[in-house]
Amino acid sequence: MAEPIALAAMAIDAALGWPGRLYRRIGHPVGGFAWLIAACETRWNRPERSEAARKRAGIATVGVLLLTAGGGGWLLQSMVLAGLGRFGWIAVAVLAWPALAQRSLFDHVRPVARALHKGDLDSAREAVGRIVGRDTDRLDEAGVARAAIESLAESFCDGVVAPLFWLLLLGLPGVWAYKAINTADSMIGHREPRWRSFGWTAARTDDVLNLIPARLSGVLICLVGGGWRTMVRDAGRHASPNAGWPEAAMAGALGLRLAGPIAYDGVMKDKPWIGAGRMGCDGRDIDRALHLYLRACALLWLIAGGLAWAR
Repeated sequence: MAEPIALAAMAIDAALGWPGRLYRRIGHPVGGFAWLIAACETRWNRPERSEAARKRAGIATVGVLLLTAGGGGWLLQSMVLAGLGRFGWIAVAVLAWPALAQRSLFDHVRPVARALHKGDLDSAREAVGRIVGRDTDRLDEAGVARAAIESLAESFCDGVVAPLFWLLLLGLPGVWAYKAINTADSMIGHREPRWRSFGWTAARTDDVLNLIPARLSGVLICLVGGGWRTMVRDAGRHASPNAGWPEAAMAGALGLRLAGPIAYDGVMKDKPWIGAGRMGCDGRDIDRALHLYLRACALLWLIAGGLAWAR
């Protein structure tokens, strides 16, 4: 049953994404997780508490998230399948749809390329600033393009492959538990003093949940675009144990050099380069990356369809 549910959810997402009108009216489900994480952080991550106490509080926060997202997903899935009978899987697919981001990821990266094609660097910086955490106000054209391509590669895992993986494996509880932990990692899974202890469990849990999907993401990119050698050689250069796989695969497939020194909140981080290709890139390279992304998504569809047919 998981395979038809996954295919239907992917089809809805590809057709609709998460419509802006719907977002303005009700927000997005991950916003609920963000509210819960922020509430836990405000209540439990107080600076006067010891590092050990804050780490225990972080463990408790992850437990609350898993219980809420996983338990809620299991309850909803059980109720829908029991109440709607043979048509229940369609409702489960609708409930899983917001966890996928095929369409929205494309829709967020494409405007960066369009702005660069027009020579509008300020608009390109603004557009890429919506999808990356680094400082963007001083990026040149190549820096903007690299940021967009890196975000596309990493988010291919976080927004498409990993949610689909956990949906296929554990159904609605799996996909929403993953999204809750991934949201927590993006909010509190940092190394700064404020979050180092409190966010440790969220960051490590996210690492575990992405262990297989990240490598699968890299393999999918290489299958449609090449870049195997770069992926194997450079994946470990990334600070994350997982994000380097799709990013190195994308760098190799496009013949680019990604990552490198990046500024966050005015502080320059001397990150290593990933890939050995061109340092200069532009909107045309973003277009090439989006083309690879669409082909990799299509390959995912074939895999999910093959699993459904085999079942």
